Amino acid sequence: MTTQNRGSIAKVVSASLIGTTIEWYDFFLYTSAAALVFGKLFFPSNDPLTGTLLAFLTYAVGFLARPIGGLVFGHFGDRVGRKKLLVLSLLLMGGSTCAMGILPTYATVGVLAPILLTLLRLVQGFALGGEWGGAVLIVSEHGDDKRRGFWASWPQCGAPGGNLLATAVLAILAATQSDEAFLSWGWRIPFLLSGVLVVIGLWIRLAVSESPVFLAAQKNNATTHAPVVEVFRKSWRAVLITIGSRMAENVSYYVITAFILVYVTTGLGLPKSAGLNAVLIGSAVHFLTIPLWGMLSDRIGRRPVYLFGAIGMALWSFAFFAMLDTKNPAVIILAATVGLVLHGAMYGPQAAFFSEQFPTRVRYTGLSVGGQLSSIAAGAVAPLIAVALFKEFGSTIPVSLYVVAMCVLTVIALLAARETKGESLHSEVLTERGRVSA
Repeated sequence: MTTQNRGSIAKVVSASLIGTTIEWYDFFLYTSAAALVFGKLFFPSNDPLTGTLLAFLTYAVGFLARPIGGLVFGHFGDRVGRKKLLVLSLLLMGGSTCAMGILPTYATVGVLAPILLTLLRLVQGFALGGEWGGAVLIVSEHGDDKRRGFWASWPQCGAPGGNLLATAVLAILAATQSDEAFLSWGWRIPFLLSGVLVVIGLWIRLAVSESPVFLAAQKNNATTHAPVVEVFRKSWRAVLITIGSRMAENVSYYVITAFILVYVTTGLGLPKSAGLNAVLIGSAVHFLTIPLWGMLSDRIGRRPVYLFGAIGMALWSFAFFAMLDTKNPAVIILAATVGLVLHGAMYGPQAAFFSEQFPTRVRYTGLSVGGQLSSIAAGAVAPLIAVALFKEFGSTIPVSLYVVAMCVLTVIALLAARETKGESLHSEVLTERGRVSA
């Protein structure tokens, strides 16, 4: 790769990473708030776990909107380009998050409060459903074949980056405010801060050029008018592999970063800072290790790295809760950090691996639909199922078994997938043109 090409891909990676970090900041901010304050402010109940469960229901609603966002953004992303849709997704996500910061609570407007919160959560989910596929594609399609795993892993860092930023802001507020002040108005600050971040993200994202692979396909008439139809007609196997591969990754992530906040406060009686600090430090390490896993996938393959993460997570799911039960802050931090490092082994090679499963003409749609359908079956219900299992059995063993079951599904999907390391996305444009002309 020439110096000029390295500069170009670095610019695209930077813009994609900053944009995805902002979008995930918005999304994870809601997750943390659902665990810490929304149950009390929007779903008051005599039972703290019941209020939290209701708050996580609105959290899950955001996931239901993600496949719809994936379909809509994927359709137009495969028709008109990746860049325009990425700008739109950032505007929708930032606007809905800012609006959450000025919402009246249940004490002020009654049942209207949770209804408005749910509607804004739907907008968040819709926007994120289109964001992820476009962000990883525009990097995958700019990068070279030999280092795609490394370059495409950087937008994945937006997830821990956004979580890190959201958790850091909440941790600072929790440390500098009383519980009463935080519950009264302090929680609104990070939501309003999203408006400033969106302006920065738009300025950077607008400077990025369109994907050269998409432009080549468009020039050669290798695009399609109905990408959704073609995905399910010709690439259904790739969609199923994408869904299955995300089950362990999605469920384990939300158990580690969302359920931990419920368990350490309600289950162990520890201050919320114990969970927030663990997620904060774990996310920092997660951010740094994701590109290393992506780089390793360029050397030994996508599947071996991904399989290591899935199997490792199945084993760690039991050690994770045993370490939390010690109530030792250092041990809790170690539990979350190791769990997120294992998650990174799945998440790092994921962007390149999934991008390489689909042809250019339907890549945005296939990647988004497969990725977001799995979010309903996995991420949307993970905190709900974890809270419900813990409430029903009073033990974390059923939660660990739940994580193990998802890891088994992921291993099966990976064994059914082909290895894609080093495959060219550019040569595929000519192949597609031949199919179109035939």
